[in-house]
Amino acid sequence: MKICIVIPAYNEEKRIGKTLEEYGAFFTNLKNKDFQYQILVVINNTKDKTEEVVKNISKKYKEINYLNLKPGGKGFAIIEGFKWAIKKDFDLIGFVDADIATGPEAFFDLIKNIGNSDGIIASRYNSRAKIKGLTFSRKILGKGFNLISRFFFMFPFSDTQCGAKIFRKRVVEKVAYELNITQWAFDINLLYLCKKNKFKIKELPTVWEEKEGSTITKVRTPIQMFLAILRLRIIYSPFQRIFEPIKFIAKIGDNLINKK
Repeated sequence: MKICIVIPAYNEEKRIGKTLEEYGAFFTNLKNKDFQYQILVVINNTKDKTEEVVKNISKKYKEINYLNLKPGGKGFAIIEGFKWAIKKDFDLIGFVDADIATGPEAFFDLIKNIGNSDGIIASRYNSRAKIKGLTFSRKILGKGFNLISRFFFMFPFSDTQCGAKIFRKRVVEKVAYELNITQWAFDINLLYLCKKNKFKIKELPTVWEEKEGSTITKVRTPIQMFLAILRLRIIYSPFQRIFEPIKFIAKIGDNLINKK
């Protein structure tokens, strides 16, 4: 089975090295040789030495590749990684955050437990999840965002935002070119398209650790998240034309907040 793990990286010179070392060592030393893996780091609009760090580690692990793209955004980076993986004909295609909040063992749990499903996502808010260092404000923000997402899109998931997900090739082939949102609501957009196309996505309690360097803020981030979900809900609404003024206002508000 061929597996591609996409890692979006924006100004990650301080964290990406440890992530790639641990993922590279773990998957290289797997006793189960039925798994062939590739890690694709998609560097997007970075202003630091992320590329230099990735390039050096890729010399040690031949399974680590990278792209360096000028446009920014986590979602954009993942979409480009998906397109790359589709062309390379991987069986499973997933992504994980660059901060190693999800370790390689936890990510491998997703691979082992996908079963007959079309995809599997990690959950931090399942009662059986093992979480370390999650602040109260971050937990409230995450659960609040998830509650709004479930209300708007009727999702069954307890955690849509955990940065560890993996899908079968047929899923990625279907949704990669239909994704509209590349910022805060990217995961929601991805899961909604899976639901729309009747793909079976399961959720697995994960092992996750809060890491330093998060760009989440207490005031701006919740507003950005809400505006992103609102825009996405309108995009997929049968009454889109009626709500077009709201969509326009939400987009302007989001752009203004992002410029601050």
